[in-house]
Amino acid sequence: MAQLAPVVTLAATGASIYAQGQEAKRQKKNAQIQQQNAQIQQEAQQQVLAVQAAQDTAERQRALGRSIASARARLAAGGVNPDQGSGAALTAGLRTAAREAQNADDATYAARLSAGRKSLLDQDASLTNWVRAGQGLGRVVKSLLD
Repeated sequence: MAQLAPVVTLAATGASIYAQGQEAKRQKKNAQIQQQNAQIQQEAQQQVLAVQAAQDTAERQRALGRSIASARARLAAGGVNPDQGSGAALTAGLRTAAREAQNADDATYAARLSAGRKSLLDQDASLTNWVRAGQGLGRVVKSLLD
């Protein structure tokens, strides 16, 4: 009977290692599915951000066009040539302000995109199951040697 104990222990350990391997496979598959879902969500978020950025850019261009047209009309009504002197300086200033605002929006867009990225350092816990299986095998070997 004493001779059967190590065999039973070895068989139980083998079954435990097999079960842990199957659990590791399930966890790996679940992690892959979650990663795919996260990637799909990230792509959707990036598309939304891209559309918003495009809309903001288009609106800024329309507003700039209206502002320049209005300023030119006021200058022309006041008898000032809008293409020279202070009229040209005003137009250049409006364009510079619009360009700076666009650069700020571009920086915000880039920051939002980078904030949504998953880290490569995220753990998927796939190694943990193999470590546990190794510990179980170590206990069996130790009990056989004792």
